[in-house]
Amino acid sequence: MTAKTQVSLPAAVRPFLQNRLPDWLEARWFQSHEEACAIAPGAQIGWFDLLDKSHMAQAVMLAQDMKWLNSVYAGVDGLPLPTLKARGVVLTNGVGINAITIAEYVVMAMLNIAKNYREVVHAQVRHEWLRDAPGKVELHGSRALILGYGAIGQLVAERLLPFGVAVTAVRRSAGGDASVSGVSVSGPEQWRARLADFDWVILAVPATPQTDGMIGAPELAAMKPSATLINVARGSVVDQAALTDALANKTIGAAFLDVTSPEPLPADHPLWSLPNAHISMHLSGRAQTKMFERAVERFLGNLTRFHAGAPLTHQVDLDAGY
Repeated sequence: MTAKTQVSLPAAVRPFLQNRLPDWLEARWFQSHEEACAIAPGAQIGWFDLLDKSHMAQAVMLAQDMKWLNSVYAGVDGLPLPTLKARGVVLTNGVGINAITIAEYVVMAMLNIAKNYREVVHAQVRHEWLRDAPGKVELHGSRALILGYGAIGQLVAERLLPFGVAVTAVRRSAGGDASVSGVSVSGPEQWRARLADFDWVILAVPATPQTDGMIGAPELAAMKPSATLINVARGSVVDQAALTDALANKTIGAAFLDVTSPEPLPADHPLWSLPNAHISMHLSGRAQTKMFERAVERFLGNLTRFHAGAPLTHQVDLDAGY
């Protein structure tokens, strides 16, 4: 009898996956960090998603027989990529799985800030009938810069164009297929000189050494005093101390931060109290109910490819980090 391939899987996907696994697999399920580490040795396929990336990395390190590591996370920062490369492990990620809801969150952020809807909510809490709108900015006619033009960036652009927003996107190489008709695409060396042109600067880049701190004091100083920075990437791509100063000094108009550094943001951090800082606690990708359904469909498709010896989709470049 041919030995079955052992796969380690998170219990969160069990309702979607258990009855659909092929008979050549031996599934082992985990609910905790300790259980993941206990079943990691011997796993040839691993899906070790945990809330704490350091716990996830510990389980991955123990899976020395692993050939394929799957994750629902789009960002793979915190995983031992050099070790995976040395072991010849293929890593597939969840890029695009949460892109729709994150793109919707960006539009929500822009409308919230443009109309200053937070003040409307506060007035309701006070039982106060406002006589005028606290925010009078229209998205129509504004200009947005999207840094990072992958799945999230493209869906953001698709949603902004019908509002009449002029969209410029930045990706690794300029020109070629713009992916979304009506979007101006530029290369990575041109955007800093044009920061003063934009009302919205939207960060959707992967967390890599190249993007670490890409928005710092010089970039914030170059932005419009009325501009809004929106970060749905990672907290590490922004110099948070410089951003706090820029918001406090009103160097820029506002910031909508779905991500911070660290997470959770400490309760005494000054960003919480700044009236032009909007903190959304890394919820953008969770504002939906279909993440595991989409992740399972992708996993099953790759499972068939893995068994056939075919290339897997959504592979991470272990050198580039995304």
